Amino acid sequence: MTWIRERPEGLVYRDPQKSYDGLTLFCSVMGKHATLLNPEGLVVHQWHMSEGIQHAHLLDNGHLLIQTTPYRYAGGRQNMGGNAGALMELDWNSKVVWAYRNPAQHHAYERLANGNHIVLAWYPVPAEIRKQVMGGIPIDNHEGHGSVMWGDVVLEINRSGRVLKRWNSWEFLDTQQDIICPLEKRKEWGHANSLCTTPSGDWLISFRGTSQVVIVDADSGQIKWRLGKEEDGFTVPLSHQHAATWLDNGNILIFDNGCHRPGAPAYSRVIEFNPNSRKVEWQYQSDVLLGFFSYMCSGASRLPNGNTLITESQTGRIFEVTKEGETVWEFVSPFHFPSRFGRSPFVFRAYRYALNDPRFSIPETNPDNYRQLNSLIKDGNVPENFHAS
Repeated sequence: MTWIRERPEGLVYRDPQKSYDGLTLFCSVMGKHATLLNPEGLVVHQWHMSEGIQHAHLLDNGHLLIQTTPYRYAGGRQNMGGNAGALMELDWNSKVVWAYRNPAQHHAYERLANGNHIVLAWYPVPAEIRKQVMGGIPIDNHEGHGSVMWGDVVLEINRSGRVLKRWNSWEFLDTQQDIICPLEKRKEWGHANSLCTTPSGDWLISFRGTSQVVIVDADSGQIKWRLGKEEDGFTVPLSHQHAATWLDNGNILIFDNGCHRPGAPAYSRVIEFNPNSRKVEWQYQSDVLLGFFSYMCSGASRLPNGNTLITESQTGRIFEVTKEGETVWEFVSPFHFPSRFGRSPFVFRAYRYALNDPRFSIPETNPDNYRQLNSLIKDGNVPENFHAS
């Protein structure tokens, strides 16, 4: 999305006949609140957390499961994009009802049916393996990482925070196949940015640094399926993708960022990939190729009516497209925060829930409860660093 001086914010467009009416949940990466919107783009609820909210999901019990922003010191991990300090469950009134604190966690998590959680974490790759990892730009000690190369770990924890299972990625990645992009620093191997379970209980993981999506056998730890290279059926390979999501039809939805796509300009696309036929069955990209691009973060999810909700993180843009690629709902976040990239409306990921979802009640999701905030958004006057409750 082109950045212009008088850039519109709030609801930009809505086609009430073609869009999926629901409540949209999103949060700004550096903010301290998560926001729920109605179909008209009006705020109907916010959760607040002084430790920050950078990624949020609605749970079956109506509570919000969040990852906070990083701790000030996390052994160097705090300098890594996506690092988080705590995993928390908030009730409707933002009261903390459960928390798991681990400064190593990052990016993604999931509550399992048995009440346990799986979380991504960063731990140092053993020196003997680090020396064998190929690719990437060497880092200097003054950059805050020293000689450490961070590796991705999947932890399964119970409600008390005890680790029941630990999967060290460096024990299963292949130094000949899992090569760090030559334009990325060797401060980490992999940079997993999404994690979810498949119907068979396996783990679907997206590795940004190596531009690959894999399926891991959760019992043996073995990588049983890989995707990302040109020979995988792509006319162009994946490039630093995010948000690999398992669909009900057995396909995988991926936000392919495209920031280091070889032999092509930087553009983003969303693809639906069939893991059995190894073919792209659906794809969205802008008619103006360079009109849709997010260098990092971002995501996509399939809606019940067949449309796709897309988060273009860097611009704070959330939009819905039909199967034919028509944009039928579009919202631009009005919340801005200082970041290492300057003033930013960064939204990590957005999700949509049905209007008649039993976890919501009409009195609680009334936009009149947020009349002042909605007026500020409409007038384009939301203050920077907005944290009001």
